[in-house]
Amino acid sequence: MTPKITKIETVVFQYTVENMGVDYNGFNLVYEKGATRKLGGGLLRIHTNLGIVGEYLGGPSPSGPAVQYLLGSNPFEREKTYNDLKRGLRHTDRTQIGAVDVALWDFAGKYYNAPVYQLLGGYRTSLPAYASTYHGDENGGLHTPEAFADFAEQCRDLGYRAFKIHGWGNAPIEREVANVKVTGKRVGDGMDLMIDPACEYNTWADALKVGRACDEAGFFWLEDPYKDGGVSIFGHKKLREHITTPILQTEHIFGLEQHVDFVVNGGTDFVRSGVYEDGGITGVMKIAHAAEGLGLDMELHGGGLAHRHIMASVRNSNYYELGLVHPGIKKTKPHVYAPEFTDELENIDEHGCVPVPQGPGLGAEIDRDYIEAHRVNTIVHQA
Repeated sequence: MTPKITKIETVVFQYTVENMGVDYNGFNLVYEKGATRKLGGGLLRIHTNLGIVGEYLGGPSPSGPAVQYLLGSNPFEREKTYNDLKRGLRHTDRTQIGAVDVALWDFAGKYYNAPVYQLLGGYRTSLPAYASTYHGDENGGLHTPEAFADFAEQCRDLGYRAFKIHGWGNAPIEREVANVKVTGKRVGDGMDLMIDPACEYNTWADALKVGRACDEAGFFWLEDPYKDGGVSIFGHKKLREHITTPILQTEHIFGLEQHVDFVVNGGTDFVRSGVYEDGGITGVMKIAHAAEGLGLDMELHGGGLAHRHIMASVRNSNYYELGLVHPGIKKTKPHVYAPEFTDELENIDEHGCVPVPQGPGLGAEIDRDYIEAHRVNTIVHQA
């Protein structure tokens, strides 16, 4: 019997996070005592005529022509699916590829009774993690450089080997410079430190000022500093010429070809990739191997089971991004997995690492009762 996709189902759910609000422009989630925020999630389920269901929690579900393409297609033909959807969605939303591809890898792992990282090659089973903070706020949470430094110390004491700052939006650049210097002085001897302004700085010159502070403090990388949106090869090449701190770019360009163009034209030191932006596990593995061939490291954007399996299967990646975390915001994720597979602040081991699931497919049991209790909609496409 030829394997076929017979049904595509998405279970949409919501959950509430306490002490969470938004910053001045409404884009960044920040600490706000007493506030609550409803966040959404979706469980994509790809059914097959073999009775095996590939699943993925996260990312946009397929719609429109992508659904018609997938129904009746062979779930084992991930490379064909990746390339056909890449072409078919070139004018619209290529992020649909990511969720589909991860669910198809989950299907394959369940079929072969093996965790995805072993199908990808297998390199390690324990992943060093860095604590990736929520953005700075004005509400008594991460509201000063000293507060960031205090939190870095807390993370170090928990076992983290590295700490990444997401600073303030719309703040004087001197405040960002102070954040780098204060945190660097406090914990720089014992942790790798990074800063990710998330493209907040108004000018290239602002990025240069923070970059020079990073040089002084010995930061591990500077990521997406200014409001080009993370896409200017020339701008970041010039920035690299004026600072010694490595730059991490390519979060905001999508796909293999753009990543390679960015790297070979001198726009970055570290390469950034993620299943949401770059076509799922299939797409990220292409970028990881391209970076490896150029002698560079590939760092994954954000956490999640798919990224644990990818990092477990490649050599050239340093840290798993565990976040976002904050000293005053607890239970930031939907608790659909066991604690060791949920990206909360304290869910690391004594070595500052997170484990790789060993079950078939993505390898972690889903709490279906939790999802059903928080379900708001179910979308079904069937041949």
